[in-house]
Order: sequence, then C-alpha cells, then structure tokens
Amino acid sequence: MKIKDLEKKDLNELHKLLTEKQKQAIQAKFDLKMGKVKNVKILFNLKKDIAQISTIINQLLSQKHA
Repeated sequence: MKIKDLEKKDLNELHKLLTEKQKQAIQAKFDLKMGKVKNVKILFNLKKDIAQISTIINQLLSQKHA
C-alpha cells in the first residue's frame, strides 16, 4: 500500500484498515506455522503495512493535538 493513498484516508478508515491488516497478519502467521503457505514475504508485507498505517495514524493524532 502506498503512503500517499494512506494519507488521503481519514482516521476512521485508517483504524478499520489497521484492524483488517492485523487480522490478516495473525492468519498469515497461523498459515505459515501450519505449512499452508510457504511465502514468508506475505507476512513481511503485512507487518510493513501495519507499521505505515500506525505511523500515519500517529501523525494525524499529533496534528490534531498540536
């Protein structure tokens, strides 16, 4: 997911997206341990997306409080 696309979304959309990505990450971890998925890069990309979304949320919250 691109950062420019994330910056265009509002706070509620970002929170929904964050919880969705976190659920996907949990499922991906489970699938990797069970041997259903061999591609580790999926989990890496999900973690990266979660970090980017969290950063954008924190930036938006700090702008509102400033």
